[in-house]
Amino acid sequence: MYKHAWKPVLAVSLSLAVLGACSSNSANVGSSASPQGSTAASAGPKKEISISVFDRGTVPAEEGSYENNRWTKWINENAPAKVTWVPVPRGQAQQKLSTLIASGSAPDLIWEYDRNYIAQLANQGAIQPIDGYIEKYSTTLKKYLSEHPELKSAMTINGKTYAITTSRSVDGIANHGIWIRQDWLDKLGLKTPTTTEELVEVAKKFKDADPDGNGKADTVPIVFNGNAIQIIRAFFSVNENQWYLEDGKMKFGRTLDRYKDSIAYQKSLFDQGLLDKEYITDSNFQRARQMWTTGKAGIYFSSWNMENEFKDLKKNVPDAKMVPLEPVASKYGKNGLYQELPANILVAFNSQMKEDKIEAAIKFLDWMIEKGDMVMKYGEENVHYKLVDNVIPQKLDADKFRKEVSYANEYAIVSDFSLKAEWFPAMAAQDAESQEYAKLKTQSLNTALKNKYRRDIAFNPDFAEASQLIATFHPIATQIEVKAVTGGSAMTPETAMEEVRKEWKRLGGDNVEKLAQEWYEKNKAFLN
Repeated sequence: MYKHAWKPVLAVSLSLAVLGACSSNSANVGSSASPQGSTAASAGPKKEISISVFDRGTVPAEEGSYENNRWTKWINENAPAKVTWVPVPRGQAQQKLSTLIASGSAPDLIWEYDRNYIAQLANQGAIQPIDGYIEKYSTTLKKYLSEHPELKSAMTINGKTYAITTSRSVDGIANHGIWIRQDWLDKLGLKTPTTTEELVEVAKKFKDADPDGNGKADTVPIVFNGNAIQIIRAFFSVNENQWYLEDGKMKFGRTLDRYKDSIAYQKSLFDQGLLDKEYITDSNFQRARQMWTTGKAGIYFSSWNMENEFKDLKKNVPDAKMVPLEPVASKYGKNGLYQELPANILVAFNSQMKEDKIEAAIKFLDWMIEKGDMVMKYGEENVHYKLVDNVIPQKLDADKFRKEVSYANEYAIVSDFSLKAEWFPAMAAQDAESQEYAKLKTQSLNTALKNKYRRDIAFNPDFAEASQLIATFHPIATQIEVKAVTGGSAMTPETAMEEVRKEWKRLGGDNVEKLAQEWYEKNKAFLN
């Protein structure tokens, strides 16, 4: 299941942890149901550290907040350091972290999935290299990293180790997903779309043919969360934030003709009313989610795992049937939806940290990967899950898990865990609805990984000139794109592309491309 499958020490610590908890089913923070334990490090005052955490808005009010809940308390009772968690909104994480860094109030440990951002912080001097500290203070992580040499390139920036990471489980490699209402397809006698053109035709039917049968023109064909634009990009084998090898030359995704084609397709969907036109102001995607879960949308550009959306849709529309959809092919062929690299979260150390705090932080990460990560993912044994065949954690109560545990995964910033898609039915609660989704979840994960995602090089160039240019260029190019998509005849995709390339050149893109080519030639053996 993972490298050190259900280590005996973890089993002991979990058993101790639940002694005080399994006597009560109360969900109130601080109640007798809150996790208890005696797995803490040696007695005495603990060093205090602070760590960023993504705020996804999923902590129920009765559980507390991201800063204070049953799991933050459990961590501070059992970990070798006392942790203050600093929430940053998931949709604006980098902006918020950068603001905190600029003001001198950033947490000690700063993490992101985006290696480009970590490289940017390294080049700015906001984080520090930690090679010697891992060797000096780590035990578990040091051993783990020596057994996973494929992670070294992700952690290395300018020849030094600037972050700690662990391997992604297969469910972490998959990221984006497309869902479609199969019952709508069946009702309207439509086939599953396999090309960009067929997707448009299906969307038109979903808009005009009253698929929900209420006699009103109130359905929206396509809604999406934050992954949507990247899903459209994937149809055209491009990502605006990636570099590509075009005939052996390094080119930035947003300067390619394929990028123009993705803008044109997005504009076509918008102009025909096939996208919810309020998506520009739906910054937290709550409107999109509501439209999907109330049965008013037919296609959802989102993530491969949408359990909450599935269950809420079934509550509102019991006969609804949502199924995963493969990415559709464009004139460039079929490209997989976005898939992550093997490295998971990248945990960086604030450059203002002194050695005593660095020592405490590394020992905390050792503890998290050795003992804490499984608790954060699955809760307490015999309270939230039981072990099947001494290996597979099976949820005991889906609603209880959703309420009390699902948000805790945010705290497992390093983890030695991996699973298989076919385990989902055994892992899920055994009620009919949970089992229905578990089978769908297996199907969705396999669908998400079925087609290889185009990534010409493992990592983008991380030299300072590239990071600075892209940071300046990104909002300008985004503004041009939004104008082209939503502005009607005000700007064509061709004009938008001309403007994007003009801005790229104005900001020094030609020189950065030259430097990127030199960087690639120097590092290409490292970028496979």
